[in-house]
Amino acid sequence: MTNWWDSLSLVSQIFALIAIPTTGVLLIQTILMLIGIGMDSDVDFDGDIDAGDGIFGDGEIDADIDPTGLDSLRVFTVRGIIAFFVVFGWMGFMLDRAEISLWMNIPISAIAGFIMMYVLALLMRGIMKLRNDGNLDNRNALGTSGRVYLTVPPSRSGEGKVNVLLQGSYVELEAVTDEIEAIPTGTEVVVTGISGQTTLVVKKK
Repeated sequence: MTNWWDSLSLVSQIFALIAIPTTGVLLIQTILMLIGIGMDSDVDFDGDIDAGDGIFGDGEIDADIDPTGLDSLRVFTVRGIIAFFVVFGWMGFMLDRAEISLWMNIPISAIAGFIMMYVLALLMRGIMKLRNDGNLDNRNALGTSGRVYLTVPPSRSGEGKVNVLLQGSYVELEAVTDEIEAIPTGTEVVVTGISGQTTLVVKKK
């Protein structure tokens, strides 16, 4: 082992010192995630803690953000940065062993690292969406906009149905209103509360 290390160039040794520890950390994170530990939280690069939805944030999704778009991705998380250094380190190590010049090595390795961060963000978003689809919490719809699918009767005299964005998916839910007039089909509404266990309370937007 010592002979192998001594045979490396200084550049290869530096890249190896980046790649080996971060690979170990990433493996530990992956194992903990598979056994259900450490899945529900992550930390953004700016120091904010995301609890409940990892790359999504706090579990409440802004109605103006497309859940399939780039705005919903959380790329610069602790997990993402570790993945960057894993790929950056190993790519740099292999390129140096292939005798690629350092001025080409570093940008190529950095680009590969950023691609890995983006792919990991997409993967984590997909995992969280699958998890959330089976554990919908109507409280996460509070404050979001929706559209009436079936007329909502006035003064909680009956239930209608609305389509809202809940945990990254558009869903159809029962709804009541405190307004004195019925809210007809196609009207845009805002969720203001929860009635009972699952029924939304809405008002015209």
